Amino acid sequence: IKSNQNRQNMQNMLTAVFGLVLLALVAIVSAVSPNDLVPSGFGPMHVLLGTAANFAILSKAGVSTTGTTAITGDVGVSPIAQTAMTGFGLVAKTAGTCAGGGAGSCATSAVVTGLLWAASDTSPTDVKMTTAISDMETAYTDAAGRTTPNFVEYETGALGGTTLLPGLYKFSTGVGFTGDCTLKGSSQDTWIFQISGDMSIAANKKILLAGGAHASNIVWAVAGRTTYEAGSHFEGIILGATSAEFVTGSSINGRVLVQTAVSLQQTTVTEPQY
Repeated sequence: IKSNQNRQNMQNMLTAVFGLVLLALVAIVSAVSPNDLVPSGFGPMHVLLGTAANFAILSKAGVSTTGTTAITGDVGVSPIAQTAMTGFGLVAKTAGTCAGGGAGSCATSAVVTGLLWAASDTSPTDVKMTTAISDMETAYTDAAGRTTPNFVEYETGALGGTTLLPGLYKFSTGVGFTGDCTLKGSSQDTWIFQISGDMSIAANKKILLAGGAHASNIVWAVAGRTTYEAGSHFEGIILGATSAEFVTGSSINGRVLVQTAVSLQQTTVTEPQY
């Protein structure tokens, strides 16, 4: 009888332990936001750029360049006309000869390894550009609207000298880099930065990638203007609600997708390779 009672006590204890484990697992699953899940790796779900991903630079109000700029990837403006792309020495291509443009027209430039597109080009380029701008705005709304951040007001936005792990970062003001900043993670990890103010990086400072982190998995959703001082280097996809200003000798490995204007001064822009 005593042996049966011991077995019953053991069974009751195991049942209780199993119940506690089950409750813990339910609590963990309930605490995970959909934004924290990716097919593989750590960080939020990818921001889908749509056809905006076909551009190294995309702007609604124009792109200007001075000095020896070098852009790898396409450049586009809409709804503003081609005349808003200044300093490029544009050479018109005959309608129907632009790769990916169908019967539409585009232009080339000695400083761009790629094509330049505008809303004023021959149809269907105008449709192509309207769609790209819409996709850019949708991507910004998505990135800026993600909920359940992993980091809130991290280092009060003073990110120089920090190492940033994958995740969703939220800032109610601006972000600045007065020193180098490292984003550390695998090639599958993701970062989204929601910045309600301006973003700037000081002269000769750099965003560095470590552990296999990839620029195409880093999104900076900035409500204010972004400024890249002389000799600075940046990494990632810029989704800006206003302007982007690149000062002499600055560079970016990523995309500059903004809703007002882009200015370049002897700047190197390289779209990321997937």
